[in-house]
Amino acid sequence: MAINTLNELSSTLGQYSAKDWAKSADLDVKSPYNLGDAPKLPAENGEIQKPFGEFLADSMNKVNGLQNDANIAVQKLVTGESKNIHETLLAVEKADIAFRSMNQIRSKILDAYREVMKMQI
Repeated sequence: MAINTLNELSSTLGQYSAKDWAKSADLDVKSPYNLGDAPKLPAENGEIQKPFGEFLADSMNKVNGLQNDANIAVQKLVTGESKNIHETLLAVEKADIAFRSMNQIRSKILDAYREVMKMQI
């Protein structure tokens, strides 16, 4: 697919934004639950572990940040602010890998949830 204008580029980048993906899945990246009440578990090294939901929300925020960084890097390259295509491609690849990993983790979580729901009590 060829991108001829800046408007086409903006619309194409808008289709792959992590923020839009979270909205389409009806997810609140900031955490829909009050995770402050969840118990904090001590780790083996003495640090406090975060609850799984909080860890997942933080991970989604990091992936969203990588997506935003990639969008900014591409926009700077297209507008001529940056001439370094290597850094732009690195930012895009980091965002792509993080997004694919997040989707794989999401699929595994849903599979585990379905398995638990199938169990008889």
